Amino acid sequence: MSVYEQNKATSAADAEKIVPRAEFRVFGQGIIDIVTAAMWRSQATLFKVRQSGETYILSRHTNEANVKIRDGLLDIKLKVGETENGYEIFQPSGKFQFPIKKEELTTILKHLKAEVELQQDSYTFDEFITLLKSTDDVVSVDVHKERYGFSVDGMICEYGKILFNGAMVETTCVESEDYATMKEVIDKLEISGFENINYLKAAKRVVGME
Repeated sequence: MSVYEQNKATSAADAEKIVPRAEFRVFGQGIIDIVTAAMWRSQATLFKVRQSGETYILSRHTNEANVKIRDGLLDIKLKVGETENGYEIFQPSGKFQFPIKKEELTTILKHLKAEVELQQDSYTFDEFITLLKSTDDVVSVDVHKERYGFSVDGMICEYGKILFNGAMVETTCVESEDYATMKEVIDKLEISGFENINYLKAAKRVVGME
């Protein structure tokens, strides 16, 4: 199993063929101590540690378009539903290499519900960030992640330390295409009593957008 797959450019058409995972994620303080104690009792398998620097694009008008920049790629996932337990399902919708074409950016900005006039045929990373500063519809947030991937009963999990514009918060999550059995692993990790909150909402709370 590969918890953290290699990040590579993906067209919107190819991304739509990926079976979307549901995710239960929590943020807070003291979460890592709870999870690391529970994961060993659950015979967890630790896979890998990963650190990354990312830029999240937060919309003031929606929490259903997860747009971030990592490894030089503009990555978008769209919320397509929830499981019966309320775990959110986000469908990958493409990873685009800079410079990004105007047509692709138009679609992404539409999902963010951001009204921005595009006057160029393509945009580099710096040009894209400058473009975002021309509107109040979106805010960019610097995010640093130190993540530890592991599995319980074959299900993908992680815990980590996240910095939103320098403010540190702990997180853990369980994600899977097997929506029906996620709750069993969530219970084993003793995190079912925490609020289920995605990266967008957590970042908004830290930077004062909620």
